[in-house]
Amino acid sequence: MNEAASSVSGPARVALAVAYPLLAHWASHDGGGALAALALADLVVFVVLDGLLALRPAPWAIAAALLAALAALARTPYAQMLLLTPPVLFNAWLAWWFARSLRAPREGLITRIVAALHDCAPRDLDPALYRYTRGLTALWAWTMALLTAANAALALIAVPDGLLARLGYLPSPSITQEQWSWFANIINYGVLGAMFAGEYLVRRQRFPERPESGFFDFLRRMARLGPRFWKELFST
Repeated sequence: MNEAASSVSGPARVALAVAYPLLAHWASHDGGGALAALALADLVVFVVLDGLLALRPAPWAIAAALLAALAALARTPYAQMLLLTPPVLFNAWLAWWFARSLRAPREGLITRIVAALHDCAPRDLDPALYRYTRGLTALWAWTMALLTAANAALALIAVPDGLLARLGYLPSPSITQEQWSWFANIINYGVLGAMFAGEYLVRRQRFPERPESGFFDFLRRMARLGPRFWKELFST
C-alpha cells in the first residue's frame, strides 16, 4: 500500500468501526433487511479495506461478490439473521487471539504493547510488570470468551430473528431483537471500553513509573506505535 493509501486507512477504519454498531443497532430497531445489509456491508469494507486501498484485484472481487450477495438478501429476513453472527465471531476471534499469544514462544499481547510503550523488549520489562501484563492478557481472553458465550446465548433466544425462532421454536425465556441489539452492539463495546480505562487506572496505581504523563498521552503513544506495529501484532 502506498503512503497516500496508508494515511487514509487508519481514519477510514475508525469511521467504519464506529459506524458498524450504530448501523447494526438501528437495523435491529427498524427490523428491515436493507439496514441490516448496510451494516453488514460496512463490516465487509472494514475487513478488506487495505486490499481495496491497495487496488488489489482479489479484495475487490471478494468485496463485490459479498456486497452483491448482501444486496440480494436485503429484501429477505436473512439479513437480520446474519446480524446475529458478528458479535459472536468477533468476540470469539479476540478470545482466541489473546489466549493464543500466551503460548510459548509468543509473548502476551498486552505484554508486547506495554513493552513497545516502554521502548524495550518484553523480557526487559520489570518482572512484576511482565507478570501483570501476562495476567491481564489472560483476563482479556476470558472476558472475550464470556462475551462470546453471552452473545451466542442471546442470539438463540432473540425474537423474531433469533436462531430458535427462525427454526420454528418459541424460546422461553426470550428477548426482543432490540434487547439483543442493546447488548450485542452497545453494551459489548461499553464493557471493553470500561475494561480498557479501568485497567489503565489500576496499572497507574500499581506501577507509577510510566512512560506517559496521563491517559491522553497514553492514547497518543498508543497511536504513535504506528500501523506496522499493529499489523504485526494482529498477524503474529
